[in-house]
Amino acid sequence: MTSNSTNRSFLTRFAWLSIGAAVLTIALKSIAYLLTGSVGLLSDALESIVNLVGALMALAMLTIAARPADEDHTYGHGKAEYFSSGVEGTLILIAAVSIVIAAIPRLITPKPLEQIGLGLGISVAASLVNLIVALILLQASKLYNSITLEANAHHLLTDVWTSVGVLVGVGAVAITGWQRLDPIVAFLVAANIVWSGVRIVRMSALGLMDTALSVEELKKLQQILEPYKESGIEYHALRTRQSGSRQFVSFHVLVPGKWSVQRGHRLLESIEAEIRHTMPNATVFTHLESLNDPASWDDTDLDRPDTMSSTNTKLG
Repeated sequence: MTSNSTNRSFLTRFAWLSIGAAVLTIALKSIAYLLTGSVGLLSDALESIVNLVGALMALAMLTIAARPADEDHTYGHGKAEYFSSGVEGTLILIAAVSIVIAAIPRLITPKPLEQIGLGLGISVAASLVNLIVALILLQASKLYNSITLEANAHHLLTDVWTSVGVLVGVGAVAITGWQRLDPIVAFLVAANIVWSGVRIVRMSALGLMDTALSVEELKKLQQILEPYKESGIEYHALRTRQSGSRQFVSFHVLVPGKWSVQRGHRLLESIEAEIRHTMPNATVFTHLESLNDPASWDDTDLDRPDTMSSTNTKLG
């Protein structure tokens, strides 16, 4: 067995960046709402509050995920990141409900908007802050393979598109004078937020369910393992799972029965080193078996048949 463990505590600085952006945008969007009275801008401000809560959750979970493995968590704490993205997705859905509740009265009884130009200008400034931070987080999530930063980045990008929709709605009210466009846009914003929230929650659930690595990652593994077959080596029981930033890979390697233990061990070390070089975040578990022993082919499935009784009979 080999592992690749790195200190990821530095990722919390991205969470602090997201927290700062959320506080700033809440202030800006709240001012824009107070100036205009737009329920669309109010919905935008409410989502920024969710951004703040999500960023605080991300900070907490990234801190936990960075802890090294211990006696109670021998596989590390990487799955803590899925709790962050799951909570953030749920908060997004709650924000969508809040937006709908705020928009319904305004749809029934329209209210004129005030100081639209200044309010829109402030909202644009807040959106630019979110866009810049979202792009930074998205790049970091890809570089460091962090689902927490990825969820937070997509949440901020959703906030940006939400702001664009609100700006269009408020601008349309200013041009057409039709006040109901403002709450209608708020409903569209809520729908967009629901879609984003469901997607993030689903992504988190898949991670907690030990979903296998992506097709692209599995192809990398096959490209490493297949050439060994040309020299008479076989492999089976290949299983993978993603746990936060860490990838777990396990499989059995079958070699001729006449091989010495030392020779088989050197082969496994070579294969594992090649996988770690190609997939730096992978923790690899290998098991050496004999090509000449029929029992080696009994454990290709997750649940192996019970062969203990027959083995004891043969030994007796």
